[in-house]
Amino acid sequence: MDSINEYFFADMVTPLQLDYLLAHAWRHFGTYFFRYDNSLIPETEEFSAIIPLRINLELFEFSKSQRKILKKNEGFKTVFQQASITTTKKKLFELHKQRFVHNTPENIYSFLSKNPAQYPTSTYEVAVYDKRKLIAVSFIDVAEYSFSSVYAMFDTAYYPYSLGIYTLLKEIEYAKTLDKKYLYLGYAFKASSFYDYKKNFHALEHFDWLESNWKHFVK
Repeated sequence: MDSINEYFFADMVTPLQLDYLLAHAWRHFGTYFFRYDNSLIPETEEFSAIIPLRINLELFEFSKSQRKILKKNEGFKTVFQQASITTTKKKLFELHKQRFVHNTPENIYSFLSKNPAQYPTSTYEVAVYDKRKLIAVSFIDVAEYSFSSVYAMFDTAYYPYSLGIYTLLKEIEYAKTLDKKYLYLGYAFKASSFYDYKKNFHALEHFDWLESNWKHFVK
């Protein structure tokens, strides 16, 4: 099988079109849509196969540790709303990106369009507040039958609260409330990497590049 490395640009994608793209292992940052089956792991500088992952929401159950994270953050205000880019969120992004030693993103527009709620897809956000202070945001594409997790960021001063996992768990809750079938987690690597946390969710499926379909994921 030849290596897959494909991309295109689109200013507008309908919810049904997005479902189709996600089901065929496509991702996007802003208007740039892409899929590839191997890549360099930034922290180890070794090549590894790419594993697209999604959660089958009908079969999903929260683990004991995930319920603890939800319980731990009950004191924060959490809002599900249309995505927007504000000065406060740009500042939060600058705080968050200090976590990265390798492959540090330039700015928030590395992942989102100027108006993510309007183009190229319908993007929402999970915003978390400690009183009036914004401490975490995750961005989610909303398709007809699925959610796709795009990017998450948090104030590093709140690291003990596992806010990156928390916002993802809230995405799952909202997706189930809206009767979505899947929540796409993006890519992980076959080799060990920074993205291994994505492999720890119940009812996980992975995309088989050879057969072009989804299968139950086994670590």
